Amino acid sequence: MDNRQADQHLLVESMFYHTLPPRQRDAHKGSCGSVAVIGGDESMVGAVLLAARAALYSGAGRVYAAMLSKHAPSVDMLQPEIMMRSPAALAHLKQLDCVAIGPGLGQSVAAIELLILWLTEPAGQDTPMVLDADALNLVAEHVHLAKLLKGRRAQTVITPHVAEAARLLGTEVEFVLNNRIDTALRLAEAFKVTCVLKGADSICAHHDGTLFVNSTGNPALASGGTGDVLTGLVASLIAQGVAPLAAAKLGVFAHGLAADNLVAKGVGPRGVTASEVLHEVRDVLNRLSRHG
Repeated sequence: MDNRQADQHLLVESMFYHTLPPRQRDAHKGSCGSVAVIGGDESMVGAVLLAARAALYSGAGRVYAAMLSKHAPSVDMLQPEIMMRSPAALAHLKQLDCVAIGPGLGQSVAAIELLILWLTEPAGQDTPMVLDADALNLVAEHVHLAKLLKGRRAQTVITPHVAEAARLLGTEVEFVLNNRIDTALRLAEAFKVTCVLKGADSICAHHDGTLFVNSTGNPALASGGTGDVLTGLVASLIAQGVAPLAAAKLGVFAHGLAADNLVAKGVGPRGVTASEVLHEVRDVLNRLSRHG
């Protein structure tokens, strides 16, 4: 059983009526945040595209996508607004407000080098970051990467599912399932991050000991790519000026509520795709922002 003492809260809609900064009449793409999504090794470019599209649909003014795959597309034909760059070239962009690393990243030498680059270069040190998927698996496997993550100057959000959380703690999945609150708090404290432990009733834990349990979501999210959507969503909210912990909380809540709304409309829970979720997220965020 979970035995850590924490300042625990339930995430409910009224918490988020004033989270999103209002859009000013003279807003432009440069004032609405710039996001970069990095990953997409061979056969996994879709993960980056989903995360980048989620960042776009959740309000980021500029969205960049960078992939390791030699066969990566030069344009997203469904969302040509997304700007494609090489992973290394992104480090020279000064206007990035948040970087998401991990969707489809793989665990190759090139992936390791790329993660080291973003954890050590000034651009990476000073930019809020969201780490997901294989970025977390690499941190779990390589001690030097874990040390670099702990030493970052800017704030970091990590979004592990239970298996990734188990690898990060060097324990078994069964332990994580039976000790979700303890696991989330331990990860947040160990890496000095905000941890989103994904799953039914996802948990957001901050390294100061505060903890939030989500009240939205359903089995419609049990399909490939929905985690990538969450990554892009959280990164987009940070880029738009939402503090990382608040972005994690709102991202988890809106992600789950989008799935709830789809089911309420008669779409799912079976057969709901990640692409459908990201479209619904846009409606959720706009409705919440009208209460601000």
